[in-house]
Amino acid sequence: MEFIILLVIALAVSAMGFHKFIWFISLGYGFSVAALGAAMLVMFASGLTPVSIVLLVLAIIYGCRLGGYLAIRERKSASYQATMKNDIKDGSAMKLLPKLCIWVSCALLYCCQVSPVFFRLKHGAPDDAAAIIGAAIMLLGVVLESAADYTKNRYKKRNPKRFCDVGLFRLVRCPNYLGEILIWTGMFVSGLTVLSGAWEWIAAVFGWVCIVYIMFGGARRLEIRQNKNYGSDPAYQQYVKSTPIILPLIPLYSVEKYKWLVG
Repeated sequence: MEFIILLVIALAVSAMGFHKFIWFISLGYGFSVAALGAAMLVMFASGLTPVSIVLLVLAIIYGCRLGGYLAIRERKSASYQATMKNDIKDGSAMKLLPKLCIWVSCALLYCCQVSPVFFRLKHGAPDDAAAIIGAAIMLLGVVLESAADYTKNRYKKRNPKRFCDVGLFRLVRCPNYLGEILIWTGMFVSGLTVLSGAWEWIAAVFGWVCIVYIMFGGARRLEIRQNKNYGSDPAYQQYVKSTPIILPLIPLYSVEKYKWLVG
């Protein structure tokens, strides 16, 4: 029953996508995660542990920061507005039934992503090494993603026509996506010692695998767009040949050829 309540909350928040289609997976995503974290703080108030509180607060911070950042970028960034207009489908031609399916699928995915901490609280599990390590990884991801977005936003204000290759962008070309992967890897790790039964494992693994897949798909979409915009720049060519696309120290420099990645 508690999981159904979370699903209803995610459905209510992500319903903003009916106003603007992309919001199902942008603002609706961030604010749904924040709402789910807040809901669990209330639902399991009597059984919270110090680390579970940290996990939920990180989820709230992550969701509010992401949702707020996307809202500001959509409103004020001319380059982002151009990208949205030219490269992203607005869903205006999509019929109601497919939109309903996307809405429900997204809400279910968001619930599965936070399910490791949900199951930890539902089982009344005490803090353990998995929870502490998971929270640490999640915190690292939140800091990394926030720093990457801040760096790129400042850089683009000064250099709107050039690719960003400063700060964390020297480590990987998509440090914000790396941060996102770390956030949900931390959430997944936090539940490894408490997951019980096929349903719980399926929900947790599904949420983690899906978001990792989406991040690699997003990296592919960004790579294609950047190749189009900067492909003739020798400095860009050197940058992409020497900087991994999303995982540091892993010599994976391009995912453009992997057409099965749809982010």
